[in-house]
Amino acid sequence: MRTRSLPVRSLPTRLADAVWGLLTSVDFAVLQIIVIVLMAIVGIVLRQLPGFAFRSPTDYANEMDKLHQIYDPTLGVGVVDALDRVQLFHVFSSVWFSVALVVLILSITACTIDRLPRLWRAGADIRVAQPEQYFDPRLPDRALLAGADAATVTRTLRRHRFSVRQEVVDGVAFIYGDRNRWTKMATLLTHIGLVLFLVAAAVTSRLGDEQGLVVAEGDSLTVQPIGTPGLLLVRNLAFEAPGFETGHPTDFTTHLAVYQNGRQIADKVIRVNDPLEVAGYTFHQNGYGPAPDLAIRDREGKPLWQGPVPMTDQAAGSPFAQFSVPGRDVVLQLLLQRAADGAGVVLVLPFRQVGSNADGTPNVVALGPLALERGEAGVSAGTDFSVELRAFSQYSLLIAKRDPGQGVAWGAFGFLITGLLITFWMPRRRIWGRLDTDGRLALVVRADRYVDVTGEFGRFLDDLVAARDTGARDAAARSGTVSG
Repeated sequence: MRTRSLPVRSLPTRLADAVWGLLTSVDFAVLQIIVIVLMAIVGIVLRQLPGFAFRSPTDYANEMDKLHQIYDPTLGVGVVDALDRVQLFHVFSSVWFSVALVVLILSITACTIDRLPRLWRAGADIRVAQPEQYFDPRLPDRALLAGADAATVTRTLRRHRFSVRQEVVDGVAFIYGDRNRWTKMATLLTHIGLVLFLVAAAVTSRLGDEQGLVVAEGDSLTVQPIGTPGLLLVRNLAFEAPGFETGHPTDFTTHLAVYQNGRQIADKVIRVNDPLEVAGYTFHQNGYGPAPDLAIRDREGKPLWQGPVPMTDQAAGSPFAQFSVPGRDVVLQLLLQRAADGAGVVLVLPFRQVGSNADGTPNVVALGPLALERGEAGVSAGTDFSVELRAFSQYSLLIAKRDPGQGVAWGAFGFLITGLLITFWMPRRRIWGRLDTDGRLALVVRADRYVDVTGEFGRFLDDLVAARDTGARDAAARSGTVSG
């Protein structure tokens, strides 16, 4: 006798089946989630590079120098460089994190597609007539009732918002009630919401932008790198902080104007909880600080620099800034203090770098210090320029954020909430009835785990008994009337 051999599947078919089996595996999905959570923990524990660090190689190098200062004493230069190479200082925009998100999106999508036929069959395939053993009253969630006809059962089911089907097999009437038949399909909405959340995260991490902008009062600053199409520029028209002079401001606001390609497109007085939204960016008021207004001039009185210098750092508990003098090899360290009479004093501590020490640290030569009050000017020993403190001003710290995934995230939230509400608030209930020729009615109830089966089935039986009794009394009344 000849035996039939099974067809040999090709290598691409076997590979496709293996990939599909992996993507639809719950264990693989759990593993992916664990990996993403671990990567997120690394991104939270390690200080991450700010968004503006990727605007230019110089910005990246400057920010990495700051990370080296933080982690080199503990981890060593080699380890920090290795962490940089594997992108652990920008985890959420790294290639690894993006790949992990894409694979998880594919897994959720594959699991959804794999479950779809079963979900559809659960709602579409209805078996009204069940075998006699199914109605065994010794099993849970069963009931027996006498004297009820098919019409009474049908009306009671519909009163409880069940859709009803009936079949008659060998003289036995089967009645089936189904409520919220397609509820299980709501899991598709939940899965779509999860996928869209992941898509939003991927879009934001790859295409989004968030950075801090330090803009002194009266100054301007570009939001994107020079040369970006549709370049945005912000200008701090005015800063207000009532009580700033006393050290106890009651509020702080910035009158911010935004320009695009040289044309003003928006302006608004922003507060911490009242940002400005324009051209896809949201500008938040995040902080403020002092910015002494300096004028630096050479021996002939020609200006080398004029404008406020934001003091964004701290030294010995006082506002501090470091400023390189244009056209000179001198750096000014600026420290803001108060004189005995409460007046503001800027200590100017200039230095010149003359090389590097054996350990790689810069070799600097300190120059003559200055202490300037408002309106005063002075020349440090060893320099050929003067420094004048023209006034005290303030800077605003703004957060400029562009989140292209925000709309997708809101859509994901809508899908997820809708799916959960349908699942938990509209669980499926089903009741089967078998009405024998002798008038005996057997009932079976089935429901999702979120349903109080005992309570709901009990109320249904109470209504069914009441309807049966009412029908019997009406029938008796009609019979008496006819007899009379």
